[in-house]
Amino acid sequence: MDTSRTCESSEVRIGQSLSEVERQHLARRTKTVLDCLDQHGISCSEHDMPNIAVLGSGGGLRAMVGLLGSLSQLKEEGLLDCIMYLCGVSGSTWCMASLYSEPNWSTKLKTVKENIVQRLAEGRVSWSQMGQKLANYYANNENFSLTDVWAALILSNMVNEIDEHKLTEQRANYTNDPYPIYTVIDKQCKYDTVNADVWFEITPDESGYSLSGAFVDSSCWGSQFKSGERIKDQPETDMLYLQGLCGSAIADMEENKKFLYEALKQLIEYIFGYTEECNTSQIPDVKKGQQALLALVELNLSVIRGKDPRIYLNTTEDLLKDEHNKSGKRTFCLKKMMTSEGKMTETELQNYNLRVCSFITDLFQVQGSWFDMWKAIVRSLILLASWTWGTTYDFLYRMQVKDIDPSVLDSETRQYEDAGLLLNSPYFSVLRKERHIDLIISLDFSAGNPFETVVTTAKLCKHLQIPFPEVVVPAEDTEPQDFYVFRGYSKAPTVIHIPLFNVVNCNGEIKQWEKRYQTFQKSYTPEMITDLLEKAAENIKNNKEKLLKEIINIIQEKKTYKHGKM
Repeated sequence: MDTSRTCESSEVRIGQSLSEVERQHLARRTKTVLDCLDQHGISCSEHDMPNIAVLGSGGGLRAMVGLLGSLSQLKEEGLLDCIMYLCGVSGSTWCMASLYSEPNWSTKLKTVKENIVQRLAEGRVSWSQMGQKLANYYANNENFSLTDVWAALILSNMVNEIDEHKLTEQRANYTNDPYPIYTVIDKQCKYDTVNADVWFEITPDESGYSLSGAFVDSSCWGSQFKSGERIKDQPETDMLYLQGLCGSAIADMEENKKFLYEALKQLIEYIFGYTEECNTSQIPDVKKGQQALLALVELNLSVIRGKDPRIYLNTTEDLLKDEHNKSGKRTFCLKKMMTSEGKMTETELQNYNLRVCSFITDLFQVQGSWFDMWKAIVRSLILLASWTWGTTYDFLYRMQVKDIDPSVLDSETRQYEDAGLLLNSPYFSVLRKERHIDLIISLDFSAGNPFETVVTTAKLCKHLQIPFPEVVVPAEDTEPQDFYVFRGYSKAPTVIHIPLFNVVNCNGEIKQWEKRYQTFQKSYTPEMITDLLEKAAENIKNNKEKLLKEIINIIQEKKTYKHGKM
């Protein structure tokens, strides 16, 4: 039984059913799908029509450009209008955000694609813009986290845009497009995927836990709730933040730390230069604070790179000695902090960062936009020490809901993160039984094992008793083909799995293509973008007839099943 509540006192909906807005969209989209099939000479009724979802995996810019190339070719082949859902994780969500910022993008995809490619190739976001965005996030988000920092300083520089539109602004703007679903995971549930619902979906209409059935209006997601009641409004997050939330795991933890420290260093140097011109940094305490911040960032970078950090420890100590004298204590004892090899332990470094930041904070007790930026930087360094991502008010806090993990109900906040850290493809958003998906087209842009996402999904579905086809993949030393079919049984969907780089489109040079497009790259040349678009497009173009064949098979199976019940 669905126990949805729509009264004004609560925007929380508990229930497995789809939202009314999603159901209405699917009803409208059904006619589009039927017309599309008819153009390919495929006749079927609404009841026999295959419900198709396209999944875009993670993979940084490789996934963003790869998904764009795949969708563009689906349009060229007259197949895009067969798709009911478009779902993404990580880098694929960057492509989705760009597409859905344009109302009814699928009707003018050639132009939209050209604009996205031009922005990626030629667009630039200045350090002034990035710094102001960071300061705005810090000033307006009570749960400011590294996700804000990543979005403002890293993501904006990768997609060459600060998109301040809101997700809910897309409502009613995609009537001719597949229904969009962005996917993240609940970090605290990540280590118990059998008993807790880790899968969190975000749409223009609702956001919530895909499998357990708990949702909130997306305009309210992030506001403070208690017992199902919204008790304090928070500004709706913008699309830049959403992309940062979905796509923040482009590298391992150490590499991501380096990205963030290097970005903060560049921002500090930029602000330092600007404030020197404006004479703002001539305020003695402010100048010391700026120099200490830069030394602290350099210290952390030296540790990450395996270099001796003592020069930066001494610099920081000298800059802050007056503050030490006021407080009556020094920041550190060099001999105790360093190992015999001249290195710092992770714990010592974290503690040192926190103590220095507390001293520096006292130096920035001056108002103004530039000082807000400095304070945002200090807070960012504190968060780097604790590695805090995706903090968001929990809309289920103190609710009494059956089948929801108790830890979710007891937490005032939750931490959400890139789903690629657990599963690099958004299978579980479309495996909600209420969505009745018949065919999944898995576009896999992942690095490494090209079958990891589908194999992992099959294993998780077996534990969770969710219908999913049997997955048998080639031997590990076999180079992947460009088209695999894992046929469904009973209520399980059929899965078409398409690895980005394969023996067909790479002509024996898969390793070279993989090396050229690594996940942690932060920019592509125009030539790289064009080449990658073509590779992704080839996978669709070369397999058009196979795609149509599987669509026909599903229609026939549905007709047979229906007649068998009569």
